[in-house]
Amino acid sequence: MASLLSLENWFTLVMLILLQAVLGFDNLLYISLESKKVQEDKQAYVRRVGLGVAIVLRIGLLFVILQAIQLFQSPFFVLEWTDKIEMQVNLHALIVLVGGGVILYTAIREIFHMISISQHEEEEEGPRRSVGSAIFWIVSMNLVFSFDSILSTLALTNVFWVMAAGILITGVAMIFISDLVAEFLDRNRMYEVLGLFILLLVGILLVSDGGHLAHLRLFGYDVLPMAKSTFYFVLFVMVAVDLVQGRYQKKLMLERQRIEKMVGQAPMERKS
Repeated sequence: MASLLSLENWFTLVMLILLQAVLGFDNLLYISLESKKVQEDKQAYVRRVGLGVAIVLRIGLLFVILQAIQLFQSPFFVLEWTDKIEMQVNLHALIVLVGGGVILYTAIREIFHMISISQHEEEEEGPRRSVGSAIFWIVSMNLVFSFDSILSTLALTNVFWVMAAGILITGVAMIFISDLVAEFLDRNRMYEVLGLFILLLVGILLVSDGGHLAHLRLFGYDVLPMAKSTFYFVLFVMVAVDLVQGRYQKKLMLERQRIEKMVGQAPMERKS
């Protein structure tokens, strides 16, 4: 009992909470965008229920991975088409590939929906997704995001209660933070474009990770995973460009207003 409550385990728990918080950012973004597809009065309910179910399933997934990690790493499908495509698919790779593909599809679909001329007509027709469907996708994508966080957790500790406590604490915090993220996006609609392109970047990251896990080779070239440092650097550049663009647009708007004001005052000065 003393070893379970040791200072090392408590320090590891703090590190796990910080790690889960960093890895959970893209998850929160997806949840906020997904919940907007249901009725407005049901959006908070969808986020909370989806995350609540996902927390329970994530702890269950942690237990399963600890007991049968080899099953997730052993290939069950091998494809060898010389000089065209080669891959060895295991369960881990399949889940990451499918999850990344779904996120890519979601981001691209929402970007096209955002720039579509018929967007306002579609919005007037009502929500595009039922409550049950939105909860299903939130839970499913949460489990996809869970794999990276759980495997990263295994690199820090093998104590089940520490890992489960980290997941539980971070999950409860995400339930409350998800409302703040959704409210922020509602108040600042211009950041939705940035959010969708971040989601697109996350999809690319997962697909490249899944391809690497499956030892995927296309036309003789290995599919390499996107480095986390590259991911965060691109993320930083995207946020910086968006902030600079926003400030520059405000500057142009103020200059335009000043010129219009000067032009409007000119005729009055001539009359006087």
